[in-house]
Amino acid sequence: MTSNEPARTHAHGGTLGLGQGTALYVASVLGTGILVLPGVAAAAAGPASVVAVAAVLVLSIPLAGTFAALAARFPDPGGVASYVRRALGGTAARMAGYWFFFGVCVGAPVVAVLGGEYVVAVLGVDRAAVPIIGFAVFIPPFIANWFGVRVAGWVQFVLTGLLLAVVVGVVAATFPAAEASNFEPFLPHGWAGVGVAISLFVWAFAGWEVGTHIAGEFKNPRRIIPIATAIAVVIVGTGYLALQFVTVAVLGDRAGASQVPLLDLVETTAPGIGSVLVAIVAAIVTVGVVNAYLPAFGKLGAALGRDGDLPKFFAKGAADGEIPRRALALTGVLIVVYFGLMLLNELDLTAFILIHTSNMVAIYAAGMLAATLLLQRWSFGWWLAVVATVMTAGLLVLAWANLVVPLVLAAAALAVTLVRRLRARRHPMDAPPPDDEVARPTADEATAPSEFVAAGMTSDLRADPHADSLQKETE
Repeated sequence: MTSNEPARTHAHGGTLGLGQGTALYVASVLGTGILVLPGVAAAAAGPASVVAVAAVLVLSIPLAGTFAALAARFPDPGGVASYVRRALGGTAARMAGYWFFFGVCVGAPVVAVLGGEYVVAVLGVDRAAVPIIGFAVFIPPFIANWFGVRVAGWVQFVLTGLLLAVVVGVVAATFPAAEASNFEPFLPHGWAGVGVAISLFVWAFAGWEVGTHIAGEFKNPRRIIPIATAIAVVIVGTGYLALQFVTVAVLGDRAGASQVPLLDLVETTAPGIGSVLVAIVAAIVTVGVVNAYLPAFGKLGAALGRDGDLPKFFAKGAADGEIPRRALALTGVLIVVYFGLMLLNELDLTAFILIHTSNMVAIYAAGMLAATLLLQRWSFGWWLAVVATVMTAGLLVLAWANLVVPLVLAAAALAVTLVRRLRARRHPMDAPPPDDEVARPTADEATAPSEFVAAGMTSDLRADPHADSLQKETE
């Protein structure tokens, strides 16, 4: 057996197929954005908001493609942190892990509260019920994930199917009411308004990194992940474009003035049942998004415990096919704490959204930089990573005022490194491997996975640097 085939012989204990995997990807991106963003984007750019959605869709392709390439080639529950570890070392990987586990997790109660606000608004219930509805959103996903990704995957398959059915139904029902005159003037706020709408829709198209944490749970990650990502890009892009089009074409000026554009949209053609339909949509969206993110948090928490970035107690469940219940419990504690802080802040979501997005941008920047070092130079995948790196660098500049929390988490990661080095000097025999050690693949280790070729992707990945040891273990 030659050394250029180890990744193919490395078995995974995953159970997710193409349908479940695609559903998880779709739900992690086509989420709460459909409830509020069509109206907000229309307020910023008018009819040209459709152009903004198309632009963000095009810009998300390099990001989604790069994550798919990395997840398929290096399936590890650490996700982006594992890629950063290979390319930039342990300290940088710990930063990426903390950004996702502690920083991105801030967005979980935001999703639940958004759904609760919508349900309260469309059903006319007292706003005091928002925290109760929001907290209840977490119960079904936690139960499903407590029994494993396989159960959660089937739950997600059903939820995403319902979501897509509702989106298609809304578009089909409202399209006959579209009026061409609502697209005039097309640029009421100029191209600057389109720029604002683009920045808003970045939130909607975030989520491609979620699959990296559960890559090992796929039956055949090398083949399924690229295909699932490609299908999800098409579905998500079509869904957002269609909703934005009918929102502008049917509501016109009212689209930008509405706080609940989806409700106004369905009430235009389906009065009486619109509120019930939108309440169902809100429930499906919020439960689906939480269900998609929970396995990522659980697997990442277990991986952080495995790598010593969290207490070893949380490492149980990091292996493929295992359930990270301890890390899921820790995630639940974090969500409860963040939920409590949100209640103290009178459900003002702005600060929490900014913390979430700033950590996401930091993760994307680190992940794309690592990809430029891990993917074969000058290949198609490498060029995707380069384009995505430039994009995320621009997003970092835009988010500079909101990078306080990512900087604090980065400082915590650096502090862990310093503590390890001090312990290593005092107890050299018990010291862990150096944190700065990287495992960059060399050029002569490049392989051409046939599964990527079958999925329509070029041979752009370098071989796993630890593959020889994995091969020996399996033999």
